[in-house]
Amino acid sequence: MSTQDVQYTMLRQRMVEEQIKRRGVRDSRVLKAMLKVPRHLFVPESHLPYAYDDSPLPIGHGQTISQPYIVAYMTEVLKLKGNERVLEIGTGSGYQTAILAELVREVYTVELIPDLLIRAMETLNSLGYTNIFYRIGDGHEGWPEQAPFDACLVTAAPEKIPEKLPAQLKPGGRMIIPVGSWFQELILIEKHENRFVKKTLLPVRFVPLIRRED
Repeated sequence: MSTQDVQYTMLRQRMVEEQIKRRGVRDSRVLKAMLKVPRHLFVPESHLPYAYDDSPLPIGHGQTISQPYIVAYMTEVLKLKGNERVLEIGTGSGYQTAILAELVREVYTVELIPDLLIRAMETLNSLGYTNIFYRIGDGHEGWPEQAPFDACLVTAAPEKIPEKLPAQLKPGGRMIIPVGSWFQELILIEKHENRFVKKTLLPVRFVPLIRRED
């Protein structure tokens, strides 16, 4: 292991201890994934010095890689056990995708911006992930051909919950999504047979979930 690799490992350890565990994330599998996935590989070179900072970072095209704590918190809320098929809306840098891929059987990730998806695919393939499936498309539509899913995680904020996303959950499925325009809240949706239960968790700030322009 190079000196730089050792430094990045230490930065990840500090990130998990100070930013994530200290704020209450306790799921041991989530913490292990956050320790393992090299966040710096998903950050533009110009922002490498800030890769493990307690903040989101720009990744181009007006998009961001989310704050480490928010990635861990949203993942923990899904209560993943290991055999799930998960829908991710907004591949972005691919960092959240990698965290999910460490924890579940299959990840189906949808990204509207082709350049971001290609870059994320290259990074994720270089790390050896084989349980991720990619699609260029409008996240509001989900991935109906692969539904139903055990869980859904949305990494950008629509003004209101897209109807087609909760509908693609299995009974007992869970979905975590930021919702709102100027004021946003993180919302957990649980599917119970044919009804949905919503719970507001905390205020957040995400980029908007953009639509495909016809």
